[in-house]
Amino acid sequence: MEQYFTADYQWLWALGLGLALLFPVRQVIWVMSVRRAIRKHGDIDDGVREALKKRATITALLLCFVFSFFYTAQLFKS
Repeated sequence: MEQYFTADYQWLWALGLGLALLFPVRQVIWVMSVRRAIRKHGDIDDGVREALKKRATITALLLCFVFSFFYTAQLFKS
């Protein structure tokens, strides 16, 4: 079991952490962007909400995986 906690498995831990963070971070980014769009333009339709959700997904993917890579790199000192 100790072999899984080495720098050899850093990518596995980074992937796991990134996936664990993806869904809550995506939801937070999406809610903030929907509230901002409502504040700027008033009521928005479902098409705009879906576009904002896709944008939030891409942003959350990049943010979570970059963060998880650097976090596990610092954790394993590699």
